[in-house]
Amino acid sequence: MSLKHYVVAGIFALGAVSPAVVSAAGDAAAGKSKAAVCAACHGQNGIAQIPTYPNLAGQNEQYLVMALKAYKNKQRTGGQAAIMQGQAANLSDQDIADLAAYYASLPAGGK
Repeated sequence: MSLKHYVVAGIFALGAVSPAVVSAAGDAAAGKSKAAVCAACHGQNGIAQIPTYPNLAGQNEQYLVMALKAYKNKQRTGGQAAIMQGQAANLSDQDIADLAAYYASLPAGGK
């Protein structure tokens, strides 16, 4: 077997054991229009005014996708999880991708 075959086999093997994190591409502009309800806790620019709420501006996009899906699936508990579970319950995968793209596109300092 050639090196090329080993590489291809390795890629397929890795894909078989890796968690599925592939999702729809997010649209930051669409996310901005969906973020109005998020602003109540996380701020207009993704910087929370209440210290116990996390800032979303500049956050890693894939992290936001995974976090929102975990809230939606009630896999995250404690703290404000009950509120976030309710907020995430009706989000589609595309909504989640769009919101994540939007918040990831904002500057972390909020300016």
